[in-house]
Amino acid sequence: MIAEIEALSFEEALLELEQTVAQLESGHLTLDDSLGLFERGRRLAAHCGMLLDNAQLRIEQLTEDGENITLIPPN
Repeated sequence: MIAEIEALSFEEALLELEQTVAQLESGHLTLDDSLGLFERGRRLAAHCGMLLDNAQLRIEQLTEDGENITLIPPN
């Protein structure tokens, strides 16, 4: 199950995390289901955080090399 999360893109993991939060907030789950979803949500959040950290590191490495990058595409 952890390998499954590690294979998700940032966008996929974030979408699943948002859906997980919505399910938890609905209040229509059993305690066991809520705990399982909460645990998966924590793993999804950690995965998203790791992907963001990696992206930030790449940006920092690119800018340290003197390359100019634009994060917002031109119109």
